[in-house]
Amino acid sequence: MSSYISEQVRQVIASRAGHLCEYCLIHEDDTFFGCEVDHIISRKHGGKTETDNLAYACFFCNRRKGSDIGSISSSGKYVRFFHPRNDAWNMHFQIEGALITPITLIGEVTASILDFNNSERVLERKLLIDSRKYPPGIGRAK
Repeated sequence: MSSYISEQVRQVIASRAGHLCEYCLIHEDDTFFGCEVDHIISRKHGGKTETDNLAYACFFCNRRKGSDIGSISSSGKYVRFFHPRNDAWNMHFQIEGALITPITLIGEVTASILDFNNSERVLERKLLIDSRKYPPGIGRAK
């Protein structure tokens, strides 16, 4: 199967996500590089180019995730990443000020590898919070 993603499928994925990164929840209009379609399970790991395996991801989350599907947690065990099609975001993360805080091991490895709380990303979220554009739903019409 081809990894080509048509413009029509890209629009379906963006619309389904509300034009938000499905990992860090930033809106595509609020990040300089916008968002792109991510294979949740990469093709190299057997993931298909089908809508159930595609997520909308900001440039930074997608680049940090790459083809990874999990990591080693603080418990020393391999833990899979957050899966936007199967997992509820608020079961694995919470927003505390401008930080995205993990509340499960899945959240921990995802937040760590995707580098949710590096200083530049926290500053970006702080500025978006101050302008009522983050977290999603507080100031932006859906």
